[in-house]
Amino acid sequence: MTDSGPKADLHRYLQTAREALLWKLDGLSEYDIRRPLTPTGTNLLGLVKHVASVELGYFGDTFGRPSPEPLPWFADDAEPNADMWATADESREQIVALYHHSWAHSDATIDALDLDATGQVPWWPEDRRQATLHRLLVHMIAETNRHAGHADIVRELIDGAAGLREGNDNMPPQDETWWQTYRTRLEDVAQKSAQPEPTTQPT
Repeated sequence: MTDSGPKADLHRYLQTAREALLWKLDGLSEYDIRRPLTPTGTNLLGLVKHVASVELGYFGDTFGRPSPEPLPWFADDAEPNADMWATADESREQIVALYHHSWAHSDATIDALDLDATGQVPWWPEDRRQATLHRLLVHMIAETNRHAGHADIVRELIDGAAGLREGNDNMPPQDETWWQTYRTRLEDVAQKSAQPEPTTQPT
């Protein structure tokens, strides 16, 4: 992806977001990549599974290029939210391989079609179901980055690791003591802001 031009630029941003999301699994145990760390169960491996699945839909089914990879969690009889977590029978290796497969399948569609090529998104409302490759690239970049942001927070909750992507964490180069002081300062400001302002009594 060294070409310049609108499609190459969009493709590059998508690939950067893909790699940022997948990087959040690095160095973690099986338990940690599956741990639900929000009230709605957000977990790292589930985020990868979800993004891999929806990307196959947007760049596969939408353009009449369905992937042969079965996605039983999207079947009519699947339980709710089945694409947002990995079962005990679904390994890290399987989910990561699925994501890599989705990249390859999507990239073939992106390479084959012009930006103004149109497809039909079956799960969108009928009045806006028709969409161009351009629009779906923008949509998938936003989708992937949104979930990469979720993964940033989940990973930080697990082991404190933070950063934008491998090789460029985009964080101030400070030590643990500085970060603890910084967080304490923010907490102090928040506490003071929550206190009611004193009222002035009329004289």
